Amino acid sequence: MKLVLLSGGSGKRLWPLSNDSRSKQFLKVLDNNTEKVSMVQRVWNQLDECKLAKDSVIATSKSQVDMLFSQLGNHVPIVTEPERRDTFPAIALSAVYLYSVKSCSKDEAVCVLPVDPFVDTQFFENVKKLESILEDSGADLALMGVKPTHPSEKYGYILPENKIKGAITVKRFTEKPTTQNAKEFIDQGALWNCGVFSFKLSYILDILIDRGFPIDYEELLKQYSDLPKISFDYQVVENTENIVAIPYNGSWKDLGTWNTLTEEMSSPFIGKGIMSEDTNNSHVVNELDIPIALLGLENTVVAASPDGILVTNKESSPRVKEYVSSMNGRPMYEERRWGWYKVLDYTKYIEGNEVLTKRIGIDSGKNLSYQIHYKRSEVWTIIKGEGIFILNGELRHVRAGDVLHIPLAAKHSIKATTNMEIIEVQSGSELVEEDIIRLSTNWEDIVEQMEILY
Repeated sequence: MKLVLLSGGSGKRLWPLSNDSRSKQFLKVLDNNTEKVSMVQRVWNQLDECKLAKDSVIATSKSQVDMLFSQLGNHVPIVTEPERRDTFPAIALSAVYLYSVKSCSKDEAVCVLPVDPFVDTQFFENVKKLESILEDSGADLALMGVKPTHPSEKYGYILPENKIKGAITVKRFTEKPTTQNAKEFIDQGALWNCGVFSFKLSYILDILIDRGFPIDYEELLKQYSDLPKISFDYQVVENTENIVAIPYNGSWKDLGTWNTLTEEMSSPFIGKGIMSEDTNNSHVVNELDIPIALLGLENTVVAASPDGILVTNKESSPRVKEYVSSMNGRPMYEERRWGWYKVLDYTKYIEGNEVLTKRIGIDSGKNLSYQIHYKRSEVWTIIKGEGIFILNGELRHVRAGDVLHIPLAAKHSIKATTNMEIIEVQSGSELVEEDIIRLSTNWEDIVEQMEILY
């Protein structure tokens, strides 16, 4: 069985720590012995424990690829959407990738699940059962549902029709019912829908063929924008009659809001600052270099990052998405495969020129891509570490205290030989990602391309 983990999200529900490139699954606030880990790191470790990681692939958008490589390593197989088009296109592309690139049989069972469930390891052991249930039942789709612990209005429900060996046949689905209806559903043996389902590879490939789409990976990439922008639930699940589901009896949580996330944080305070003794059931997550003081409040969350500051009552925290959905500025903090950066300042002057100041961290042994800009110049001040700097084919060793000038249209790159930090000041007519023309990302290829020996 192959696993497809869906990594998406617009980064609004856990604003300001989450953004378009750092969705909730990447926030390092959960405990793992002596270090903080993110949800995606926790899940990948659990998959590894259950010997499922080697058969897993992550489907995601371009904006999250660097973050995944940064947190999980460059060895993790990733299917990258050319553009965001909801879960049906992402799953379809992943299915074609498994068939066309990984040469999986059309009879291969595929399980799709979110990249960030907060569960114990038994959850993934239970996932393994879906392959045999799919085979034994002859169903087109096999789902895994959580046995409800209380009548909740927050979740979708899988309503049973009949019981079969180790599973149920599915009658229908209901989203976010009233508490009274939820009680009735639980009495009928309904399960919470946790977004886990499986199918034979042929089932999705046949859907694509019927709609005139190719099942060759490179060809489907070219036609990706023609795929319907719709969820897998609406496109496939609701149009499938033969569905079964198996129950999961263990713990399961969606840590998608500040009130649920803080329930799993062992420390009430992360980052600089203080909390008074008469502050109760409150949490502070501070990524800024300035302290936060929280005094005499109850049931409060304070979250601060370069993207903004949130102060909210815990019960009101799920409403943050509706208030910040119009804030569409660039992410002020990102993790990349080579390290991280924070935006320190951005100014657009009346005359039309823009100035952007970043603090950049490059991990030892990693490098920025060999790139060129046509709308800006840059000045780099190295404040920590040592490295090798390339400018227009010339190589030099650099260290803390050096100031590097990168003119307009100059080819440049840098590799850290120790952990480095740089203050970068960009100045130009338009400071956008589209002005980065990457010539190469691999350091050996860069050196070979320039015929530099060192």
